Amino acid sequence: MEKLMKIDLSFNALQFDEIQLRDRNVVVIDVLRASTTVTVALFNGAREIIPVASIESAAKISGSLFGEVTLRGGERNGKIIEGFNLGNSPVEYSESAVKGKSIIYCTTNGSIAMAKCRYAKSMIIGSFVNLSKVIEFMCKENKDYIIICAGRVNSMDNFALEDVVCAGMIIDKLMDKDDIELELSDSAKAARAVYKSLGRSILKMLKNTEHGKYLIEIGFSEDIKICSAIDSVPVLPMLLGTSIKLRREEEKIE
Repeated sequence: MEKLMKIDLSFNALQFDEIQLRDRNVVVIDVLRASTTVTVALFNGAREIIPVASIESAAKISGSLFGEVTLRGGERNGKIIEGFNLGNSPVEYSESAVKGKSIIYCTTNGSIAMAKCRYAKSMIIGSFVNLSKVIEFMCKENKDYIIICAGRVNSMDNFALEDVVCAGMIIDKLMDKDDIELELSDSAKAARAVYKSLGRSILKMLKNTEHGKYLIEIGFSEDIKICSAIDSVPVLPMLLGTSIKLRREEEKIE
């Protein structure tokens, strides 16, 4: 018998209040670059990611943690924040840089979305680089989900095309599963339609988005390639307690 899974979607992190997510299962997507960077960091041995919504919050939290095992990572307008150890390029989050470290993470868009989801029933991090892991988990859990695209808080429409295409790809792949029946909201249907239209070449699509062009302009063209590589980092970041860690296969969310 087919299982019914309801999928809703938010085009940006400003559309909801964190209290609204208290009983929701959430997938957060910020392709360029927070979701990708968080996934890479944990794959390379980071102990945890602690997302915060502001530089002030990052300073407050880092002051209460052990300095030698804690790093501050993030960006404003694509560039490393003054006084931080790392920016937001996945290249920076190598094993030698992050293994065993707790990372207080503050970005223009992605960490805001992640921090707003701290009261959600469950939260996983989605991107092109771990796409199949996200889909596999959603199928196994078989619960209703809201996909939250981080969007771009500094843009007029708060919309990030790359996040919507990634969400649409997840939805489209779920539609191919024989044992699950999906009930899509209008926004989820729209995301799937956008993916169908623009998802033929993920790298080309990313290079032509507003944020993709900006990252190339400020010297992060290599990041675009990394963020476009489907299933290149096969792990699943998940909110566990107050921080984001790797999901272990034996864990099941109640």
